[in-house]
Parts: sequence; C-alpha cells; structure tokens
Amino acid sequence: MNNMKAKLGILAALSVALIVTFMVIQSGGNWDYVLPKRGVKIAAIVLTGGSIALSTMVFQTITNNRILTPSILGLDSLYLLMQTFVVFAFGASTLTMMSKHSHFLLSIGLMVLFSGVLYKLVFKREGRNIYFLLLIGIIFGTLFTSFTSFMQVLIDPNEFMIVQDRMFASFNRMNTDLLWLAILLLALTTAYFTKFAKYLDVLSLGRDHAVNLGIDYDHVVKRLLIVVAILVSVSTALVGPITFLGLLVANVAHEFLRTYRHRYLILGSTLISIIALVGGQLLVERVFTFSTTISVMINLVGGIYFIYLLLKENKKW
Repeated sequence: MNNMKAKLGILAALSVALIVTFMVIQSGGNWDYVLPKRGVKIAAIVLTGGSIALSTMVFQTITNNRILTPSILGLDSLYLLMQTFVVFAFGASTLTMMSKHSHFLLSIGLMVLFSGVLYKLVFKREGRNIYFLLLIGIIFGTLFTSFTSFMQVLIDPNEFMIVQDRMFASFNRMNTDLLWLAILLLALTTAYFTKFAKYLDVLSLGRDHAVNLGIDYDHVVKRLLIVVAILVSVSTALVGPITFLGLLVANVAHEFLRTYRHRYLILGSTLISIIALVGGQLLVERVFTFSTTISVMINLVGGIYFIYLLLKENKKW
C-alpha cells in the first residue's frame, strides 16, 4: 500500500512540475496575459487526459484485452466523417462560421447517438458478446474512413486544409466557453460512473466469474459502455482525436503500478496521461515551434508501443 502511494506520489509530483514549467516558461513577466491563456490549455489537457485514461481503462476491463482502445468502436472515424461531410456538402465557410457550441454539441450528440444505436443492435439478441460489438465497430470505422477519404479527394484543396486542421488534436484552438460545457458534461458522466466503479475489479476477472459473484453483467457493461462513449465523444469534440493515447497510458499504468485495483489504475493512468500531454505540448511549442502537432507525437509513440505489445503477446502463445 505504501509502495503504491509512493508511486502515485511520484506521478503527481511529475505532473505538477510539468504543469508549473508549462505555465511559467518564457513568460517574460506578462502574467496577466500568459497565465489565463496557458491555464485554459492546462484545463483542457487535464480534462482530455482524464477522459481518455478513464474511458480506456474501463473499456479494456470490459473487453479483458489490454491492446484495445475505445477508438475501435469507430467514434474517431465518425468525427472526421462529420467534419468532412459538412465541408463537402455546405462548404468550408459553414464549418468555420458555425457556432462553437452548436458544433460541439452536434458532434457529441451524433457520436453518442451512433454508439447508442450500435449497442442497441448488438445487444438486442441474447448471447451476443462484447467481441461482436468490437467487430461491428471495426466495420463501421472502416466504412466511415472510406467515405471520408472519398469526400476529401473531391473537395477543393483550400477547403481540405480546413478539414485537415480537424484531423489532428490541438489545444491551441480551445474556446473557454466550450471548456466549461465540457467540464459540466464530464462531471455528470463521472458522477454516473461512480455507481458502477465498484464492479470494475470483479469485471476484470471475466464474464463467468463476474456472473458467479452476483453481478448483473449485461446491465453493468451496457451502462459502462455508455459512459465510455460519452467520455470519448466529449474529448474528441473538444480537441480532436488522439488515437493511441489511451492505449499508451493504460498499459504504462499497469506496468508501473503492478496492481489490479482500478482505484489506483485509473488515478495512475490519468496522471500519466497528463504527463504525456503536458510534456508533449511543451515539446510542440518550445522544441518543434509548432511544426508538428501533439497528436502526431502521441500516435507515433503509441503506435510503436502498440507493435511492442502485439509482439509481447505473441510470444506468450
């Protein structure tokens, strides 16, 4: 227990150190301008990092698979399809002139609606397990990506630049009003999640053990999948897709903490997510001078780590 608290303390200290560094580096003493502007970025990073870490940890527990992330459900692909379709059908001016609140709520609403319909279709029949849901998610994700690529080829190159800007996560185009709305949505979702958080340790044992221990498995899993869909939808609509971040932080948390208790894993993965995002944003701004994006860096590291996990799992067989 003391060892666990010490590890979490190290992660917390590193998170705070990076946040303080991000807030004060090269400020030039212009605190009235620098602190509010960078504070919004930090708030968005903490919100996004926490959402992705929590959703991935819950999703991996439900699926009993540590190389899967919620992006397999196709939500990231659906988000990019929506952005491309608006430009393709109505022009780039519609996307840029659309109210930030309307665009944010519309993106979240469509992603959550898609998830709800998907869950309804999959769990309509008895006996269909979670892996059938993953298969359908992969199929829809591929379909959405194909439609997106087709429309991107047809649209004007200048309008494609607008779409391309939406394809990568960015903390530099944050809107303070959207941030408060996202905080409200995530607070309500997290409050709802706490009702089912106590079941995660048992769910990690698998469906059969969970049922034998008295858990209404289907009921709990459906509610947790709704939580996952909302968390992913809000974080994606807020800053854009970061595909491999959840995979990276969840597995690093497992390796570093060496525990099955989700109260520690969720906190640890959230802190690791904040470290990765704040550290990545520092590199983007101070080292690469905005020549790349944080999602590119995270996806590069996460992709390499994903290949490592696949090779590691393959050796076990």
